[in-house]
Amino acid sequence: MKLLVVEDHPSLRALLTKHLQRGGFVVDVAEHGQQALAMLRLCRYDAMLLDLGLPDMDGLSLLAARSATRNSDLPCIILTAYDSLERRIAGLDAGADDYLLKPFAMPELEARLRAVLRRSGPRSENCLQLGNLSFYQESRGVLVGKRPMLLSKRELALLEELLRNAPRVVVKDHLEDRLYSLSEAVTPNAIEALVSRLRRKLAAAGADSGIETLRGLGYRLAPGPSHTLRS
Repeated sequence: MKLLVVEDHPSLRALLTKHLQRGGFVVDVAEHGQQALAMLRLCRYDAMLLDLGLPDMDGLSLLAARSATRNSDLPCIILTAYDSLERRIAGLDAGADDYLLKPFAMPELEARLRAVLRRSGPRSENCLQLGNLSFYQESRGVLVGKRPMLLSKRELALLEELLRNAPRVVVKDHLEDRLYSLSEAVTPNAIEALVSRLRRKLAAAGADSGIETLRGLGYRLAPGPSHTLRS
């Protein structure tokens, strides 16, 4: 899953990014409101962590402007040092899903983030399944039948996207958007190499579904062995 962290404090921003990346999230960061708005227009996110005290605009104004982007229904947790009832009510009324006061413990943030993601539409499905392949989104665990399958964080993210969309085709540009942050340099063959690694691991684990490559279109996870089709 991909998160947008909007926080102007450098050390907290770095701490949040490092912790969430260790948890398997792809993380984009914004230091001010206008930068965050540009990212909301460009990329599709699963949730946003928003500091209200931004240097160029009020966080509530950014929350309102979210409705004019491709992330109009984006779940949001407000992170703030403002400890007033009126401020909390204003944030929730503006469309925030939860409110967390600074300083906070990282395990609490993770728990609130999981709860928000569970409540938000199709993300409420904890287990994604196709044939004998099961992906548990909260624990980031994968089973083939009853046997666990070990994957890297990026391979897990790719499998999650393919399972979410199966049996529909997922275009390469969408995968790049979902699997990499804006700060990461993506080589031309990065997705192809990642798909190839996951394809081999699925076959070796005995999965009864494989990744189809549709040249000129993208990839899909479907029952049967992996293969390549020409469009």
